[in-house]
Amino acid sequence: MTAIITKPEQSGELLLKLSRETVPTIDNGKILELRESGASKAQELAIPGRKDEEWQFTDLSQLWAIDFRAPQTVTIDKNALAVFLLPEAKNSHLVFVNGIYQPELSDISALPPGVSVGNLANAQKDVLVNYLGKEKTPEFFTALNQAGLSDGAVIHVTANTVVTTPIHLLFITVVEEIPRFYQPHSLIVAETGASVNIIENYGALAEHCSDLPVNYSYFTNAVTEIYLEANAEVIHTRVQRESGDGFHIGRTIIEQAHDSRYTLNEINLGAKLCRHNLDVLQKGEQTETNLHGLAMIAGQQTADTHSAIYLNHPHGIANQLHKCIVDGSAHAIFNGKVFVPKPAQLTNASQLNRNLLISNKARVNTKPELQITADNVKCSHGATVSQLEADDLFYLQSRGLSADTARSLLIDAFSAEILAKIPLESLRQRLGQCVACRSVE
Repeated sequence: MTAIITKPEQSGELLLKLSRETVPTIDNGKILELRESGASKAQELAIPGRKDEEWQFTDLSQLWAIDFRAPQTVTIDKNALAVFLLPEAKNSHLVFVNGIYQPELSDISALPPGVSVGNLANAQKDVLVNYLGKEKTPEFFTALNQAGLSDGAVIHVTANTVVTTPIHLLFITVVEEIPRFYQPHSLIVAETGASVNIIENYGALAEHCSDLPVNYSYFTNAVTEIYLEANAEVIHTRVQRESGDGFHIGRTIIEQAHDSRYTLNEINLGAKLCRHNLDVLQKGEQTETNLHGLAMIAGQQTADTHSAIYLNHPHGIANQLHKCIVDGSAHAIFNGKVFVPKPAQLTNASQLNRNLLISNKARVNTKPELQITADNVKCSHGATVSQLEADDLFYLQSRGLSADTARSLLIDAFSAEILAKIPLESLRQRLGQCVACRSVE
């Protein structure tokens, strides 16, 4: 399609217009209030660009050059879900197609009492009032999502409820010739003493591998809010396998009360351009945060991860390991910030970004940051950038392996540390197969 929008300001105005025209699934005063507030913020905030420090390495020009259109409701056959569904969540999954909840494709019959799972239309009013849109940090794409808030996933786990069955949130895009604009939204609340395991999965329907280019563009602008009350635990696996021509900008916001535990396992494989903004706010003592990330990109792909962890209380723990495997002319970006102010005494925080460049044209920009004013802490951060070692390849080949097999084994070993942390065996195997397939290309 020929681009007709060339200026970011024009594109921002168009996306805001599409957001405001999107009809919400429910007539709720809270939803309408949030939509108006989001639209107001989006109008006030500057359009992100490379002059902004937070976006200096991320080129959005291809995104701004596309004339996106409003989403349309489509119907898909249930058999088409087979490549996305997980055996462990056979009866505990919610399906959204083009951002709209599909109850006939969903099944939550395996979930126990004490957990409420659905969309905005059937969520408890007090949950929406107390938590939805609670985060106040201004950011253009988050405001845009709020301005277009129409449907979304809601998971509410009541106090002391332990959900042993994983809950699978599946957001599917039906790729078409006309470029569409989608804005999924998720709200997850774990009350005091609750425990839940959630898989948040973004993918596209395609004839072949879903994360390969199909020459049809679209834009997913996703926001996920996660709130953990005292002593709650959330294990969160986020998988992004958009079409290779898709754009994916996501933001995940986590608030943790005292003694809560949050773990993120994030895998990014698809999209022409993927950006994930991750904000964690520890709001009580003895909170624990573990972030594990893997991006594997090739060709002309861009994968950008920006994270910020705010440790504002004593005895906080934060561990982050983010890995990137970059091939072709792809570009990986990592910027991780850890804030340890004076009240956060006896904090233990570590951050490491490891990057593996497969080709001579692959690029990475990495910037781990620690900002510490507390004086009794244990904190570390670092980054590594390397290529496949010739000695390692030679050693494996000397044992009878081909050059391609040796290369694949080393790449698989690099990614295995992150994949091993995914709590679902079927998903580990599926993603492991994707990594193995890509490592021989």
